[in-house]
Amino acid sequence: MSDAGNVRPEQVSRISTWDYEADVVVVGYGVAGVSAAIEAARGGADVLVLERTGGWGGAAALSGGFIYLGGGTALQQALGFEDSPENMEKYMTAALGPGIDVAKVHDYCQGSVEHFDWLVAQGVPFKEEFWGEPGWEPPADQGLMYSGGENAAPYNTIATPAPRGHLPQMADKHTGEKGGGYMLMKPLTDTAESLGVRAEYDMRLQRLIVDASGKVAGVVAKRYGKQVHVRARRGVVLATGSFAYNQEMIEEYTPLLVNRPAAAIEEHDGIGIRVAQALGARVAHMDAIEVAIFADPQLMVRGILVNGRGQRYIPEDSYPSHIGQATLSRQHNEAFLIIDESALEQAQGTVSSSAAMRAQPPTWVAETVEELEAEIGFPAGVLQATVEVYNRHAANGADPVLGKKPEWVRPIETPLAAYDLRNHTGGFTLGGLKTDLDSRVLHVSGDPVPGLFAAGRCTSGVCAGGYASGASLGDGSFYGRRAGRAAAGS
Repeated sequence: MSDAGNVRPEQVSRISTWDYEADVVVVGYGVAGVSAAIEAARGGADVLVLERTGGWGGAAALSGGFIYLGGGTALQQALGFEDSPENMEKYMTAALGPGIDVAKVHDYCQGSVEHFDWLVAQGVPFKEEFWGEPGWEPPADQGLMYSGGENAAPYNTIATPAPRGHLPQMADKHTGEKGGGYMLMKPLTDTAESLGVRAEYDMRLQRLIVDASGKVAGVVAKRYGKQVHVRARRGVVLATGSFAYNQEMIEEYTPLLVNRPAAAIEEHDGIGIRVAQALGARVAHMDAIEVAIFADPQLMVRGILVNGRGQRYIPEDSYPSHIGQATLSRQHNEAFLIIDESALEQAQGTVSSSAAMRAQPPTWVAETVEELEAEIGFPAGVLQATVEVYNRHAANGADPVLGKKPEWVRPIETPLAAYDLRNHTGGFTLGGLKTDLDSRVLHVSGDPVPGLFAAGRCTSGVCAGGYASGASLGDGSFYGRRAGRAAAGS
């Protein structure tokens, strides 16, 4: 939780002394903040970044590092994948809704190739190697992967599948500790420093400062318990992250995530959203969430997932986030993975970044489906009926019920086992401040809030309901750049 109790704006007339001054003040030194800082500096502005922790990076530096890009990037082309902005837009429109910002998704797809080239120009490395196995991320330093279920039903019938998960190359990767996200942030912060961007750390945002006309003129922060006043001569960019760790906001907007935050950092307490709301800023999709299911994709794809009634509900080769979303939102957070012995052994022999999950033994084992059904506690016959229907079509390599790809369709044999995946989900928030294509924060009236810009997970970006891995780092950096340019020119 933030320690900022009063988020009402401070009047500039009450500030007698400024502790720091800059043309553009960026709050938050994650991927959105650093991208804003770079472009503001290149736009001729003196830039100061305020970061609440002791160093740069934010959630981005701790992430896997996926950046969702497409439309025919140089990496896609080098690896033989055809894509276009229009094809990318078809997928994103179908997968990231309902209720997407149509103009923003179109804008993002049209600018995706240029944004990839920009990242490369800043020194972000991408290895020309594709990883095609199911998983959360490549096990090594491969640079491209399907990261949104583009090649799974139903999206593979809506748009031509193309991998868009671009992953910065990390030579000595340690998943969850130091991965592709670090190799995204390090070149970007080096670039920012080379451009003269200044940074002050351990600065916790408290509220915004406005002048008599209502324009944002700076911020009030707190460092080591002392208030600090920072003047922004041209504008303030909020890049403060999500509200995944603000219990009050979670209970109000996304109650499904109560007590299950994941894939974010504790500093994501919604303070950027709250201080902007105090100025009348508009918010969007505050109920939108990304949900992960804590299970190994290599196991899921080789079995069948059933709900609390013993029925299949999603293709098991789907993007794991789609499985998590469906499980938490539509299946009361109840899921069971049914897998036979031979498939389990096959999965255990594969290479994957999530291999550690396989160290957990199955919850139940049985010689027959009927016995497994009784062990789990399903009503008699429900799991048997599900397996019988699946096996009848799987014998011909087909899944007409849900559309799992033929390469993963095989009858469930015996002996077999089940994993209890109830309450195995967690996630983070996707909603936030409503911004325009120049990353100007919009007032509830529809007009921009003068002098206020925002990007990253404190905004409502290209995702409205669904998600694809890399969308946060993608639209955070893309619209962070827009925020920096707009702030420098305001």
